[in-house]
Amino acid sequence: MKYVDGFVITVPNDKIDEYREMAKMGEKIWMKHGALEYFECVGEDLEPGNMPGTTFLKMANTRPGETVIFSFIIFESREHRDKVNMLVMNDPMMNDPAWTDKTMPFDIERMAYGGFKVIVEGKKDGI
Repeated sequence: MKYVDGFVITVPNDKIDEYREMAKMGEKIWMKHGALEYFECVGEDLEPGNMPGTTFLKMANTRPGETVIFSFIIFESREHRDKVNMLVMNDPMMNDPAWTDKTMPFDIERMAYGGFKVIVEGKKDGI
């Protein structure tokens, strides 16, 4: 059964390009070590009319000038996720001294993260 790591973070609008560059590095390293798919998505339609419940903006407690990033990485299983993440964390690219003192383009204290077991998966034929 597939497994998904999901993340929700807030990013200042003026740091989206900086975040995108960091995310490209993340995509490269997770895919190198065996992730099946890697997605980084910036909020676009975050106030969807009269839908019941809450919005991502409220859930993520965004501040003026911020938007929401929804990210997820797909793995074969939780065991596969654990193996890939171990390889990622030990990769020299992740431990590059150039990143040691680099400020993140978001507040890591406000990041939400979790691992999810897939219980339903739909695909369009041929994709």
